[in-house]
Amino acid sequence: MPTVPTDILIAGQWRRGAGEPLDTVDPATGRVLATVSSPSVAEVCEAAEAAARAAAEPAWRDLLPHERARLLHRIGDLTEQSADELSALQTADTGKTLAETRALALSAAGTFRYLAAALETAEDTLTPSRGPYVTISVHEPIGVVGAINPWNSPVASDAQKLAPALAAGNAVLLKPAAWTPLVSLALGRLITRALEEFRLPTALLSVLPGSGRVVGDAIVRHPLVARIGFTGGTATGRSIAAVAAQKLIPASLELGGKSPTIVRADADVEQALAGVLFGIFSSSGQSCIAGSRLFVARGIYDSFVGELVERVRALRVGPGTDPATQVGPLVHHRHRDAVAAYVDLARSEGARVLCGGSAPEGERYRDGAYYLPTVLDGLPNTSRTCQEEIFGPVLVALPYDDEEDLVRQANDSVYGLACGIWTRDARDAWSLARRIEAGTVWINTYKQFSASTPFSGWKDSGLGTEKGRDAIRAYQRQKSLYWGTSTAPLPWAN
Repeated sequence: MPTVPTDILIAGQWRRGAGEPLDTVDPATGRVLATVSSPSVAEVCEAAEAAARAAAEPAWRDLLPHERARLLHRIGDLTEQSADELSALQTADTGKTLAETRALALSAAGTFRYLAAALETAEDTLTPSRGPYVTISVHEPIGVVGAINPWNSPVASDAQKLAPALAAGNAVLLKPAAWTPLVSLALGRLITRALEEFRLPTALLSVLPGSGRVVGDAIVRHPLVARIGFTGGTATGRSIAAVAAQKLIPASLELGGKSPTIVRADADVEQALAGVLFGIFSSSGQSCIAGSRLFVARGIYDSFVGELVERVRALRVGPGTDPATQVGPLVHHRHRDAVAAYVDLARSEGARVLCGGSAPEGERYRDGAYYLPTVLDGLPNTSRTCQEEIFGPVLVALPYDDEEDLVRQANDSVYGLACGIWTRDARDAWSLARRIEAGTVWINTYKQFSASTPFSGWKDSGLGTEKGRDAIRAYQRQKSLYWGTSTAPLPWAN
């Protein structure tokens, strides 16, 4: 594994923070990888003040869009060149498989490159004149942005906020999760290197790992922070939204999910089986978009779920560093225990545990945060198990009778993040996709993402949009300019 970073980036300088130290643990072994420092509240304030000064420096403030695009391209290149290092750090910190973490690192590089291209081609608007003047609509940076990310896919989540924020001309305070700071710190070093190469102020980025209650709260409440981008739990998102409302600043919130996966009677069964498995058990179910509620047409329910259970039992559980592993450990032992508690809740609600339902046994798994891929059924959609986000390798299967019954159950959730539909009928797929209350719907695929395609959550799954060309505009303020063209005297002249 590459050298583990322990210093943090405060106001453009790598140093030890004065806050509470953070032990980051390998979830496959329970071994402490490193003790990383965190900033004090005073150091968060220092970072915010330095960021505001850096954002106002002419070297950055006056940098033309195509020159900022060159910076983003450079960051993308450095990220791709360091993909193996970033992948190893993320696997060690999160437990994900190396194949997944490498894909996430390359996705981050692609995000920087896509936003660079979008910045190169972004245009302001000459609006239709309605008088003796020329009217122009322009976009300018917000200033200092707070970016707060979760522990499940840190490098990709970081890029989704850093790339548009920097493209828009801002400075950023990035707070990675306390459990998984390593890859964010490594990415911060790459961005610092690029800033130095372009002779730009390194205080444009601070990487401030720590607890949400201390570091996150200090970032959100700081008066110089004028926009928040947050990915995480719905309860925390609500509290951030409340602070943003008090400060009258914009916030984008990507929150929880309890996404339905729908298998119609006419589905390609082999394709649907593979898609359902991948949709819930990749990343060990630790994904906001995980297809955690499975709705199967009643006529094929028993045969489909029976075959699915056999394939779930065959999934290979192990450390993320083993190329054969399909389901790695959960991110932390405390989170593993929370997932286990949900399965106990399901049992108390009357669920049948068709497979899994416990930690795996054996010396290989003894010290890790492992939990077996689990399939439950026998519960109504109104049960807590079907309504609350578990964020682990737990799938609840439910039959449905017809499309009206399906739509009613699928939409009967406070969440509206994603959905998967498996069917051979293109017209019915289109009609059903339009009726589902979710920001993203996949048809005969799942968990596919594009930097060019907007991503958003409905209902309690979020507020605002990430990705796409408009992501840059979301990190800017719009200004209208009027340029008088008349030679006639203005009213009240003389």
